[in-house]
Amino acid sequence: MGKVSAIIYIAVALLILFLISHSPKKHPNHSRHRRLKLRSSFSFSNPTHHEPVAFDPLVADIERRREDRQWEKQYLEHTHPELVNDHAPGHESQPEWEDFMNAEDYLNDEDKFNVTNRLVMLFPKIDADPADGFVTENELTEWHLQQAAKEVLHRSMREMEVHDKNHDGFVSFAEYEPPSWVKNDNNSFGYDMGWWKEEHFNASDANGDGLLNITEFNDFLHPSDSKSPKLLHWLCKEEVRERDTDRDGKVNFDEFFHGLFDLVRNYDEEDHNSSHPSHDSLESPARHLFSQLDKDGDRLLSEEELLPIIGKIHPSERYYAKQQADYIISQADSDKDGRLSLLEMIENPYVFYSAIFSEDEDDDDYEYHDEFR
Repeated sequence: MGKVSAIIYIAVALLILFLISHSPKKHPNHSRHRRLKLRSSFSFSNPTHHEPVAFDPLVADIERRREDRQWEKQYLEHTHPELVNDHAPGHESQPEWEDFMNAEDYLNDEDKFNVTNRLVMLFPKIDADPADGFVTENELTEWHLQQAAKEVLHRSMREMEVHDKNHDGFVSFAEYEPPSWVKNDNNSFGYDMGWWKEEHFNASDANGDGLLNITEFNDFLHPSDSKSPKLLHWLCKEEVRERDTDRDGKVNFDEFFHGLFDLVRNYDEEDHNSSHPSHDSLESPARHLFSQLDKDGDRLLSEEELLPIIGKIHPSERYYAKQQADYIISQADSDKDGRLSLLEMIENPYVFYSAIFSEDEDDDDYEYHDEFR
């Protein structure tokens, strides 16, 4: 099977190189309207806000290095304000910006970063289960999920360095300080409830030793991606606490219908935001789902009874990875067979790099998709 796959890749690559060699070097619009740019997707004001990851690991690495420098600068300003206020010469910050510009020049230099060559190289890495010469939605989802896992763990490790005051490789609750954006923003989710507090910390402490290692700390920061039963139960408890307006310790149908059911619909129906069904048309399916969850028939949902839908209330990275995969296939699948060949990927290269290219605003002929910016 491996030899057959290798022959397929070589044959397709040779065909593509032939087509490229007998076609203009650049599409007249590509060089003008699709200059690749580094994203500034990470928000220091709310790092839990989800942003899609870069398709290409090389681009992701460049963005991480830039983000690390921004992080280090902010950390220095927070921990050593006396150094920041020391009125250092303004030109000292200039090389940092120049580094970013050089990175963008690198991305737009075809001799260094050729999009076609990148796709040829990445294709066999994505086409892995099975390696049959086509990329399916599942393979593309797994690819994005792998990139997201690297991104999330990288940020968690960096965050852990900030909170691990004694540098022993663990974070205690005494060491941990909730992020300032949580305490300062009245509209931010969670802090008035259990998020970022001791109960949240303890739920993330899988072995109960009062300390979080990097795996537990990563779960603490990203509970929706955790497989820990204790942490998932805590998520359910927080939902009951937030939705329980009459304070009876459970969620009745009205509390479920006006909040939780909409989140479940949003997860299940991709076109949810494009339609506005009436209250009456939604009530019947809501009651049906409510009755399915209400195992003891008391017309109330407990923490345990919310567990089957907690993954829809708090979507994991897999959910967002599938969204990215679905979007890419919808744009690049020219023959509409539900999968991508290498040729289809190369014919639609900027679908994969759409998160990091910018268009010329004067171009009226090009429809720019910014779903994943």
